[in-house]
Amino acid sequence: MSPKIKRIHAMEILDSRGNPTLRAFVTLDDGISASASCPSGASTGEHEAVELRDGDKKRYGGKGTLQAVHNVNKTIAPALIGMNPLAQEQIDRLMIDLDGQPNKGRLGANVMLSVSMAVARAASLSLSTPLYTYLAGSRKIRLPVPMMNILNGGKHANNSIDFQEFMVMPLGAPTFAEALRYGVETFHALKGILSKKGHVTGVGDEGGFAPNLKSNEEACEVILEAIEKAGYQPGRDVALALDPAASSFYEGGRYRLVKSGQGEKDAAAMNRLYDSWLQKYPLVSLEDGLAENDWEGFQAQTRLLGTRIQIVGDDIFVTNSRFIKRGIEEKTANAVLIKLNQIGTVTETIEAVDLCRKAGWGIVISHRSGETEDTFLADFAVAMGGGQIKTGSACRSERIAKYNRLLEIEAELGADACFENPMKKGSTK
Repeated sequence: MSPKIKRIHAMEILDSRGNPTLRAFVTLDDGISASASCPSGASTGEHEAVELRDGDKKRYGGKGTLQAVHNVNKTIAPALIGMNPLAQEQIDRLMIDLDGQPNKGRLGANVMLSVSMAVARAASLSLSTPLYTYLAGSRKIRLPVPMMNILNGGKHANNSIDFQEFMVMPLGAPTFAEALRYGVETFHALKGILSKKGHVTGVGDEGGFAPNLKSNEEACEVILEAIEKAGYQPGRDVALALDPAASSFYEGGRYRLVKSGQGEKDAAAMNRLYDSWLQKYPLVSLEDGLAENDWEGFQAQTRLLGTRIQIVGDDIFVTNSRFIKRGIEEKTANAVLIKLNQIGTVTETIEAVDLCRKAGWGIVISHRSGETEDTFLADFAVAMGGGQIKTGSACRSERIAKYNRLLEIEAELGADACFENPMKKGSTK
């Protein structure tokens, strides 16, 4: 006999920034109970699905989620009671229909996602199957290479760096556990170098350091120094990945590198800047190097750099199949950042991943800057098999929780664990 959903309810909890978010609970008639928590982003794309907030300035500065809780308890729960939790797509489609808005503006994407993830987790528990196996279906599972965010600027830090995230990717490691070690040792080496240079070593929302460096270039240089100090060879063992989050410094058709004092540039000049960096630094991935509506600039960037580096679209695609299809047709990038809460359901997120895979594009599963201790993302990254994950630095427990879950998964898989360089020609997309 198939299990049935017996009860669904939600509560308001706090994310890693101390802001309210949502946790949903799903109980089945076989006694299984599961929960899932929804993350929240700070640097968000304008076309993302709506994150429902109360707007009551007397509570949490208007960021409360009591209406979101109400929507779970009073609208979604009655509609899903009695349904088979194994019918993930049917459940997600029903929630989409209940909302009725293209941007999920009625019920809220945070409302729908918390329930969608909790249903998937309950279904896997009911089957006594690991969540990553359940979500994978017929896909090949693969442990991801971490894109470890170790130095921050832009909207993620109050410092003199325009670009938002400087990351290390331990592409030369033989296993996930070793890749994590390479990244952690580089992180600690960087802390020592920054401290010796007289910089503060406090961390930002995602755990990266936020020093006041002289330029955006110095951020790359100090990270290369840290890689070498940790005993690794830049480019061979540990490479660099960059997320400028260019929409955050785009204004009036110009890219304004104000924080670093490097002036204004058009899209062509920005692309030439990135090209010059490729010649100086072991960069393997560039995410949101241009603004979210600069489709022509992205096309030019992909033509110029796309055979040498991974061009990742985040804000321009917002995990939305409609935008990803356009990007594939127009050759706007060659990889997509995948964020569950940008679109609002597990089903739609998987559809976006499969669309990328069919096109031969790279897939990067990503956290948000406002996270929780929920580890759904780790299982999802393994299940989708894209071989890349962004889930923050080597500190802050909401980030470490995902890394520790990935260590558990690799240990569970044992000799069957697959870990490989996703940038290597012939690797699984």
